[in-house]
Amino acid sequence: MAKLRHIAMVVEEIEQTAQFYEKCFGMKRVRQHETAIGLSDGVVSLVIIHPSSNNMKGDSRRGLHHLGFLVDDIEEASARVEANGAKFHGGISAARGAVGERKYLDPNGQIFDLTGHEYARDTWQIKIEETAQAD
Repeated sequence: MAKLRHIAMVVEEIEQTAQFYEKCFGMKRVRQHETAIGLSDGVVSLVIIHPSSNNMKGDSRRGLHHLGFLVDDIEEASARVEANGAKFHGGISAARGAVGERKYLDPNGQIFDLTGHEYARDTWQIKIEETAQAD
């Protein structure tokens, strides 16, 4: 089966965007060019592209729909992203009243969500390591 390993977004402020994802999610800068910055969490890469990139000639699209991050503690992750400029954008409640996902807007207005382990396992059938189940 294919595995998701690369996501790209086109934004005007690539440095500000890279710093947001580095600070909020601990992503590491693995590549940098004048018109693109590559980040990675060790499994999936996020490439942040400026519209002036040669790869964008004739293409006026911006952004993507949303990114999803699996987090150990939704409350802690929510506080961290809000402290770094994210704006709450809604949520999805899991069974038994627990928070399943929280949606936010990053500084560019891109949507991302925070998903807890139980919700990811029960709703999206994502295999969660036993040691990571802090929920």
